Amino acid sequence: MVKRIFYGWWIVLACFFISFYVGGAIFFGFTAFFEPIRAESGWSYAQISFAASLRGLEMGLLAPVVGFLVYRFGARALILCGTLTVGAGLIFLSLTQSLAMFYGAFLLISFGAGGCTSVVTMAVVANWFRKKIGMAFGIMASGFGAGGIVVPFIVWSIEAYGWRTTLVILGLTMWAMGVPLFFVIRNSPEQYGYAPDGEICEVPSETHEIRDYGEEIGFKDALRSRAFLFLNIVEAVRLMTIAAVATHVMPYLSSLGIPRSVCGFVAAAIPLCSIIGRFGFGWLGDTFDKRHVLAMTFLFMGIGVFVFCYVNTLWIVVPFLLLFPPGFGGSMVLRGAIIREYFGRDAFGKLLGITMGSASIGGIIGPTLAGWMFDTVGSYKPVWLIFCGVSIAATVLTMYIRKTAAEGCLPSAS
Repeated sequence: MVKRIFYGWWIVLACFFISFYVGGAIFFGFTAFFEPIRAESGWSYAQISFAASLRGLEMGLLAPVVGFLVYRFGARALILCGTLTVGAGLIFLSLTQSLAMFYGAFLLISFGAGGCTSVVTMAVVANWFRKKIGMAFGIMASGFGAGGIVVPFIVWSIEAYGWRTTLVILGLTMWAMGVPLFFVIRNSPEQYGYAPDGEICEVPSETHEIRDYGEEIGFKDALRSRAFLFLNIVEAVRLMTIAAVATHVMPYLSSLGIPRSVCGFVAAAIPLCSIIGRFGFGWLGDTFDKRHVLAMTFLFMGIGVFVFCYVNTLWIVVPFLLLFPPGFGGSMVLRGAIIREYFGRDAFGKLLGITMGSASIGGIIGPTLAGWMFDTVGSYKPVWLIFCGVSIAATVLTMYIRKTAAEGCLPSAS
């Protein structure tokens, strides 16, 4: 008899495809729109880059709110609302006639993406897995990386039909893909007679209550822990660096004289190569101390950005792609795995939301700083060196993320 596949893996697959499309169309794909929008509008690099920072709200300032909404309404409802809003936001963006409208469209996209990615998808996967959480997160997060496949299509579509028509196509496709996947999502395994990882509950939970399996730490205690504080700091560094590179990779390479078509393939290769880290570091996190593995990911990122500073021929991009993308891909997976292991799953969505809210500070600074640096000095090299330095500093700080009840809590304000 063929062993039945645990339904949690189908949820992971659905979240994979949602992350795939949002990652490709919004996060990694925006770099392809950068120069066409600038050519038509005349806006500066810093002005357009700020929109990318607003786009980062879906994994930043909105994340704490989304975390509480997941706890209140469940992931399933939020994924449907988010999918519909992202599609509408992309179509609205195609109608842009002013800078204010441009920013408004990105805010709408951010609201939608916050409801169907990141906190929401990681929270629902965390409900269905405990022992295999690293692998589950790795597979799900690989969808975000696989979204790089969409980038060459976006580049081609812009060249063939223009950037406005391409945005309409992306919006309609979001609806066509996201709505059917919504029907696969289920909030928790207990209502179907399962515990996390497919273990059998004695009695299915009629109230759909999420039960505790393993050690759980209270929400307020988690907020006071040094581990949570340090994790928030390194998250800000991570998103600052990733958002800057993902937004400016095509303008940067174009400024070096590399053809736009080649730049598009490099932009696509960044998320695709990150899949190596999402799977590889996710597996290592299930096997070794997660903070040690997380430190390794930041080291990869730091060295990768340093290599990126000195691109003068295309072949130097190769070591960059072997270091930076696996590093940031692995750190994305380990962030959630550490929260799940250190603090349990009862408050997972809320804690992840707060962590991503902290990260948004870096996510807003990164692209804007890079754009301002190029507008001011005519080079990206100084800002890449800054990101290299802070990534190495984050490597050291990560080693101080320890799971200790006695030493891990900050003093109470009382």
